[in-house]
Amino acid sequence: MDTPLLAEHVRRLREGQAVERPTYDFANFRRLDETVRIAPRSAIIIEGILIFESKSLRDLMDIKIFVDTDADLRFIRRLTRDIRERGRTMEMVVEQYMATVRPMHMEFVEPSKRYADVIIPEGGHNEVGIDLVIQKIRSLVPR
Repeated sequence: MDTPLLAEHVRRLREGQAVERPTYDFANFRRLDETVRIAPRSAIIIEGILIFESKSLRDLMDIKIFVDTDADLRFIRRLTRDIRERGRTMEMVVEQYMATVRPMHMEFVEPSKRYADVIIPEGGHNEVGIDLVIQKIRSLVPR
């Protein structure tokens, strides 16, 4: 987690400057030397489970959206992803979930909802919520 770097990158992108985003090897739990160049755009979408924890990062956001999903669906998605994409076993995923992911979610992620401007239950299946967010984003992005 490098929230200060993320906040600096968002600030620079908002100012019209490109940034070099670090890359991460999730299978081996380490940052790589390679970076990805990100050019500034008229809209910047920041996603992540801990993005509302940092006031300096929140202050750079025009709208804060919390996509709420049931715990069982979150676990199933994590299990599937970590086995397919990150080379982990089911036992490894369950152990990590119980030891760190679930407790940290309860301590940090769940309470961060209070910083959201909008909470969308059911994620991508909530068409009304998505339509409202699209309209708001369109109102913020210059044409």
